[in-house]
Amino acid sequence: QVQLQESGPGLVKPSQTLSLICTVSGATITALTDYWTWFRQPPGKGLEWIGYMAYPASTHYSPSLKSRTTISRDTSNNQLSLQLSAVTPEDTAVYYCARARADYDFAYDYWGQGTQVTVSS
Repeated sequence: QVQLQESGPGLVKPSQTLSLICTVSGATITALTDYWTWFRQPPGKGLEWIGYMAYPASTHYSPSLKSRTTISRDTSNNQLSLQLSAVTPEDTAVYYCARARADYDFAYDYWGQGTQVTVSS
């Protein structure tokens, strides 16, 4: 059973860097076919794709967030991380990590439960 669990501070001050971790169990984040992805959902809005990391360690980001986003991984702990710099209150959202499988038509088959991040002074 694959499980994803997001973690990180629930409150971040404006202009600081938001840092989240997605801990994965039941699968390895270095798998050839897997795309480990971050999403977010601001209050009252739809789901927004942030970016992903895929084999061997390639990344791809949303153009609107690319200048502020870094996705990386810790293979020893099987964790994916997200850093979003220079945050503003508009970055307040529930943040999710998910897995897409290239051999399943890039469908997202597993999701974390999400973690609320509020940007406020």
